[in-house]
Amino acid sequence: MIEIIGVRFKQVGKIYYFDPGDLSLTTDDYVIVETSRGIEFGRVVISNRQVDEEDVVLPLKKVIRVADDKDKLTVSENNDMTKEAVSVCKDKIKEHQLDMNLVDAEYTFDRNKIIFYFTAEGRVDFRHLVKDLASVFRTRIELRQIGVRDEAKMLGGIGPCGRMLCCSTFLGDFEPVSIKMAKDQNLSLNPAKISGLCGRLMCCLKYENDMYEEAKQELPDIGESLTTSNGEGKVVGLNMLERLVQVELSELERTVEYTVDELIDEGALKVSATE
Repeated sequence: MIEIIGVRFKQVGKIYYFDPGDLSLTTDDYVIVETSRGIEFGRVVISNRQVDEEDVVLPLKKVIRVADDKDKLTVSENNDMTKEAVSVCKDKIKEHQLDMNLVDAEYTFDRNKIIFYFTAEGRVDFRHLVKDLASVFRTRIELRQIGVRDEAKMLGGIGPCGRMLCCSTFLGDFEPVSIKMAKDQNLSLNPAKISGLCGRLMCCLKYENDMYEEAKQELPDIGESLTTSNGEGKVVGLNMLERLVQVELSELERTVEYTVDELIDEGALKVSATE
């Protein structure tokens, strides 16, 4: 077992693990740590806890120190400087006539590097742009191409549901989403109805997917023939959430709705179908 803390560097970013050493840290404390990008300022989101060594990637870097008011002022100044960096970079992109869209920028805490995030349809030759930016800011420059989902996460906005985007408020990592999830949930396959602001399938399709997968194991398929207490019938509709099955009965010439338990009790469905 080893002791770790979890740190985020962005409001809704990935959680990174560090060795707290002798420090006892609580949620929402701020710390200074060393990362692959250099010295960074982060917020503690997981306080000191013991975990198995195989649960984290070793070796862990140690927390350098708890952040103080001077460090917080540095972060604030970096944010102000970032606004100027974005403005300059946009002008330089126009000057070089590059087919790219600048999304955001950030200084590392120690100001040893500025990272510019952009989107583009394909590859962009930005070598001359980097040289220009380096001559202006006198520091290391990194241009990082991101996808449309990352762009939405950075910029934020209001989704089709009327709430702030999940990716910009609480989703730390993106999970794979497929059109099959929309089909399983009997949703309209109209791209306008199942796509988010980023133009990709909405992340929320994943939230209830496990429940629908489980329901599919219990429920019969549309078109399947069943023998109920009311006679032979064919499945014409399913309510996944409430585990209801609509059966069109040939003898009664009407549709009857059954619960899964009722169909099992009548022998129309096998108990093994719920396992």
